[in-house]
Amino acid sequence: MAASAPSRNMAVPLTAFAAGAVVALLVGVFGKVHDPTLAGTTTLGFHTVIDMKVVLTVVIGILAVVQLVGALWIYGRLGVEPPSWLGTAHRVSGAVTVVLIVVVAYHCLWALGLESGTLADGEPVPTRTVVHGLLGCAVIGALVVKVTAVRSRRAPGWFLPVAGGLLFALLVAVVLTSAVWYLAAKG
Repeated sequence: MAASAPSRNMAVPLTAFAAGAVVALLVGVFGKVHDPTLAGTTTLGFHTVIDMKVVLTVVIGILAVVQLVGALWIYGRLGVEPPSWLGTAHRVSGAVTVVLIVVVAYHCLWALGLESGTLADGEPVPTRTVVHGLLGCAVIGALVVKVTAVRSRRAPGWFLPVAGGLLFALLVAVVLTSAVWYLAAKG
């Protein structure tokens, strides 16, 4: 019976990573086959969809750092006792981050799609655009893994920090290849 406990514990992360990979793949396929359109999108009061996405992506990047610091603090890695309200604040900021990720991902996929190959004018799609699109799909898959890790009671102890670290790393890469690039290139 003792030998089956580790394999049962591994079922949760393996299933979560498999589900995350399938979701990332499906999001990418949708982004590739969907005919991009601005119809069905909103600017939430910004001048353009791009302006909205840039601002929300910067907020997502800040919230990702807040999540990292909060997690380190909650798990005693900062050397300072966490306040009693930190767990609630961490969950609320995490939920807000998830909602913003979904809003930005929807607008990216619906308005722009997943670009690769060549543009309408025959020029190749910039490498940054392709990498950003693939990373964006991976973020959605990693989000599935992270939510599973947060919700699972049977997963091994390493699973939540690994899932959180993966999501954080992907978010940083997406923010760098989108909002940070856009602000540096366009101002």
